[in-house]
Amino acid sequence: MNKNIKILSVQGICLALAIITSTYIKIFHMPLGGSVSLCSMLFVALPSYFFGVKIGLISSFAFSILTFVIDPLFYYPMQFIFDYILAFTSLGLTGIFREKKYGLQIGFSIAVFFRFLFTSISGYLFFREYVPIGWNPIFYTVIYNGSYMSIELLFTLIIIGIPPIQKILITMKQKFNQ
Repeated sequence: MNKNIKILSVQGICLALAIITSTYIKIFHMPLGGSVSLCSMLFVALPSYFFGVKIGLISSFAFSILTFVIDPLFYYPMQFIFDYILAFTSLGLTGIFREKKYGLQIGFSIAVFFRFLFTSISGYLFFREYVPIGWNPIFYTVIYNGSYMSIELLFTLIIIGIPPIQKILITMKQKFNQ
């Protein structure tokens, strides 16, 4: 099979799974945006793990646009850039350690940290007027965004740490790159 067709096929499947899980399989939804889903960030990140950062950034950028089209919630152009483009595209960094042992776990954790960073910057810059009285806006946005992202990160790390799942993902990466 042509490598480009293989990459596009895997990207399409991963993006479809990411959209389905982020839109329809939410475990918990935060009142001001953000949610814990059934591994949606993992599905966005997998093309990067399978094929490298360049492909991962393209896939995650596509996810950011699809997410915006499905639920176009934004108030300021720069907020759109931070909450959609930068935050979701940063998940494409997952493949940075793809050749290392536990590279998926390490790369995914770093990518989620960058997503957290961008959404926290957005929260501080564009939503600090909604911070409850008496709260520090930086502290509040870090707690707010960290609460749901850390839960999904931990849940996903547990899932991909299960030996049979870990073996399947490693085997898929090897097969896709033959």
